Amino acid sequence: MIAKTQFKLEAGDLAVVLAMVRAGTLAAAAEQLGQDASTVFRSLQRIEKGLGVQLFERTRSGYVATELAQELAARAERMEAELEAARSAAQADPGQVSGSVKITTTDTVLHALVAPALKSLQRVHPLLGFELVAGNELASLTRRDADIAVRATKRPPPHLVGKHVGPIRVALFTARKGGLKTFDDAVLAATNWIAPDDALPEHPGVVWRKKRYPKVVPKYRVNSILTVAELVAQGMGVGLLPMFLAQQRNDLVQLGPEIEDCQTELWLLTHTDARHLRRVSAVYRHLAEELVLS
Repeated sequence: MIAKTQFKLEAGDLAVVLAMVRAGTLAAAAEQLGQDASTVFRSLQRIEKGLGVQLFERTRSGYVATELAQELAARAERMEAELEAARSAAQADPGQVSGSVKITTTDTVLHALVAPALKSLQRVHPLLGFELVAGNELASLTRRDADIAVRATKRPPPHLVGKHVGPIRVALFTARKGGLKTFDDAVLAATNWIAPDDALPEHPGVVWRKKRYPKVVPKYRVNSILTVAELVAQGMGVGLLPMFLAQQRNDLVQLGPEIEDCQTELWLLTHTDARHLRRVSAVYRHLAEELVLS
């Protein structure tokens, strides 16, 4: 018997195991592989002998995969998918960009700005795929936790390539139906507030409210600005919202002028190295053109 340390699985061996797992019989596996059953049988014997373990239990109804065979088949499927993707890329129009791009942003920016921009990009580059991560944490582009970040910040990291999209203007809003009709500081201090205090304690809107209305305790504490907008629209209280988000809706009414102390800036960011990848560069350029703050 060949020692396990001397035997090296080849891509062809994994193809045999995958075909056997999928088919369950020698004849069906042979048909998938374009071989005859005796050839597949000899290959399977050689692989099992080389590994020193049995990969399939022989039964009257066919070959039943062991746990190891299933694991090898799963890896073979990933190799098969990557090979198919490589073939597609090689045969694709040189003008087409393909692959997956991971974008991190907040739920507010994703729904109101990024998603509409990506919809138009999909028509230009249909082979592109996207992994969209919405959260308040700034993913590390240095560690490649994401390819592109769209973030609200006044001080973007200096080691990243960035484009200043524009200022994020903020104002106080109420519901169009069932919201406040008249207001002053006394009314606002006594009304229900919806705010992301615990989720975003350093958010300019949270800092401003605590300074302007120190005795106000939010009636509803939520974990995102998008949720603030939804609850305000339902008439559950007032809340500070970015104007680019609120102005897209007809169920919100602005209370007073924009609040300059709450303003921050929106940046489109990527890593210097990632910028040179075609898929990342194509998405970055498109977002740089399409992202507009009203």
